[in-house]
Amino acid sequence: MELIRLQKFLAENGIASRRKCEEYIIDGRVKVNGKTVELGFKVDPEKDEVEFDGKIIRQEKKEFTYILLNKPIGVVTSADDQFDRETVLDLVKVKTRVVPVGRLDMYTSGALILTDDGDFVYKVTHPKHEINKTYTVTLVGIVSNEDVEKLRRGVEIDDGYLTKPAKARILKIDEQKKISRVEITIHEGKNRQVRKMCEAIGKKVIALHRAKIGNLGVKDLKLGTWRYMTQKEVEEILK
Repeated sequence: MELIRLQKFLAENGIASRRKCEEYIIDGRVKVNGKTVELGFKVDPEKDEVEFDGKIIRQEKKEFTYILLNKPIGVVTSADDQFDRETVLDLVKVKTRVVPVGRLDMYTSGALILTDDGDFVYKVTHPKHEINKTYTVTLVGIVSNEDVEKLRRGVEIDDGYLTKPAKARILKIDEQKKISRVEITIHEGKNRQVRKMCEAIGKKVIALHRAKIGNLGVKDLKLGTWRYMTQKEVEEILK
């Protein structure tokens, strides 16, 4: 059998994303045939014995699980939490070991995919694949057309980083309550990016919801519930 990179083998067998598996290898948590190896090592899945944290990882059949969750506010996007807070895996209880694809912060709700397909995680989260994520944002104050145009062109966040051009439009303005609702679509994944973009136009976010990943939406899913994705939906995300 063809040799494959160790991190790819681990990711394909549901340990974590490929990049996270690279960290595990560097940290010495992975052994091949009883020996700790370095990043870049290749394995033969049919012959080599791979261990992660002392547990032997078997080559799994290529039938992966893909789940769409409508994450509620207050739930942590993590496999486990050091502060014992509720995590997305407390909501999604399946026999297969799935991991979140990317993350939503604790105070953001909406579309989140979980899977045991490491290659899928890598492709969806890597910036070069430019998969759109659409957010509905409720802001304090009245958003102007000029504000929206700034978001579309790109704004400065994180000490000089200029965000890539985004799609943005006003959904609703409540003059009496002085709040606005806008829709923003980005394909980058900087930490708390949408919140920072809104801060850059002088607006405070009071609610943030990821409505779609690509064309996959959660409008028909109640908060806190999930469903299995279809093969067609998986293929459309990867286009």
